[in-house]
Amino acid sequence: MITVIANLKGGSGKSTVAFNLAVWLEKHGRPVVGYDLDPQCTLSDLGMLRKDIGNKPELTIHSVRAVLQEQLKSHNGAEVIVDVGAANMAAMKEAMSAADRILIPVPPSQADVWATQRFLHIIGPDLNVVKMNGSQQIMAFVNRADTNKAIRETHETESALKMLPGIDIVLPHRLKMRTNFRRSLSEGLTVFEMWPRSKAASEFSTLAAALYPDVANT
Repeated sequence: MITVIANLKGGSGKSTVAFNLAVWLEKHGRPVVGYDLDPQCTLSDLGMLRKDIGNKPELTIHSVRAVLQEQLKSHNGAEVIVDVGAANMAAMKEAMSAADRILIPVPPSQADVWATQRFLHIIGPDLNVVKMNGSQQIMAFVNRADTNKAIRETHETESALKMLPGIDIVLPHRLKMRTNFRRSLSEGLTVFEMWPRSKAASEFSTLAAALYPDVANT
């Protein structure tokens, strides 16, 4: 399956999600091929850091500025994870055309809801053609959600996403704003490797299991 993790805005946490997902899949026995199409190259940097430190499993990450649909579809038997941002729009559209699904992490703010709406408007014409010939899904979830339940933005953002045309599924599994995610990355580790019993690890594992139920049940 080809999963593209994308967002129009920077700072959405897509590279953190892509990295944690890739390691989670490898640890569950599913080979992963990653593509870093974002000029910031965060996913590639994390893969190199992990290799340099000697953390296992190592990740296969291709850091390229352009990719062809045929290239993404050539990895039989592997999960393909693509990290791409709007700074590389041509690569984003090419990757999305090959994707089985698109995952959009959305921080809890009105500005991020507006950015997601614009993002869907920009990619809409290309995806409409793809959807006519396949079962591609566009999924979204609230990332970096507030830990304080009394703060309304997280709930409001999730409700707003459900109303946006173009999103097929709004996942109810939120990743909250926790320092564990940031600290683990500096060691080339995922949050569930560094703090396996933490709230952050539990939240991520729940999200990953929802995205890959067949893997979680093996």
